Amino acid sequence: MVRFQVEYRKECVVNIAIEIPDDIGRVLAGQAGDVSRAVLEAVAIEAYRSGTITPAQVQQMLGLSSRWQTESFLRRAEAYHDYTMDDLERDIAAIRGAAPQ
Repeated sequence: MVRFQVEYRKECVVNIAIEIPDDIGRVLAGQAGDVSRAVLEAVAIEAYRSGTITPAQVQQMLGLSSRWQTESFLRRAEAYHDYTMDDLERDIAAIRGAAPQ
């Protein structure tokens, strides 16, 4: 078994150990390079897609340096929220309501 440990440090530390059969671990390492980082990114992407965490939390989790770097990462991962026309109309109404008259 290949064992990978994922950890990030900010205000607290969370360690996650994942056991993967050796042959699968070698394949993943061959494709992803740093498997621990790839797993951490996959968790961040899925948590963002599901609405569990915000872009700011993705940035913190992955140690990205800016909002733009985070947005670029999420775009490359094709991690989008469902944004409907109703959402757009609500946002436009909110902006218009907040604009000085």
